[in-house]
Amino acid sequence: MVPAYRLFPMGSPTTRASVLLAAATEELAWREPAIADLAATVGVPNFRRGRPRRPHFAELARMICYQQLAGSAARAIHGRFEALFDGPATAEGVLSLPDERLRSAGLSASKARSIQDLARHVVDRDVRLNVIARLPDEEVIRELTLVRGIGTWTAHMFLIFQLGRLDVWPVDDYGVRKGYARLFGNGNVASARELQPLGDRFRPYRSVAAWYCWRAADTLI
Repeated sequence: MVPAYRLFPMGSPTTRASVLLAAATEELAWREPAIADLAATVGVPNFRRGRPRRPHFAELARMICYQQLAGSAARAIHGRFEALFDGPATAEGVLSLPDERLRSAGLSASKARSIQDLARHVVDRDVRLNVIARLPDEEVIRELTLVRGIGTWTAHMFLIFQLGRLDVWPVDDYGVRKGYARLFGNGNVASARELQPLGDRFRPYRSVAAWYCWRAADTLI
């Protein structure tokens, strides 16, 4: 087992979130030798990934911008999208823009419609971003997937990396399935349906286990 206090370099800053992640890692490392070995190499999960914290709407818009694009292209489009607003993107700000202005950022017609649909759902309070941090995981998924272009995978990423939820098991992510095969399987990558029950062993820290699966798969997240 890797003691939690050893997972932080000497003098490193700690927050409540980082302490919780260290405690979760300690628990999983005690249960799972494969995670203990990997944690000794890569350390404690960082759900922020060095990104600035954005308001929930702006982060969801960023996630839509990045869908199915390589990093450099997605960053360029998202940067132009952000430049359309005086400050973080808001639902009201998106709905105030004509379609051609939104598309001028380089967004495809489909992604522009997705961001507009997100904005409408937020304004209509079908997606309650003002209270979403207090909602159960399943309710967060239900509300977010009302939006065109937001599926379960995006909702899972939002739960883990924006809300910091510790018990999400994103089986639709190929990197998680590939990493699980390397860490715990025989190398054969399971389907999403096959992997779903295999995550029960990691409760209540399935998000942390998923992060180590990504690391094992050498997946950039």
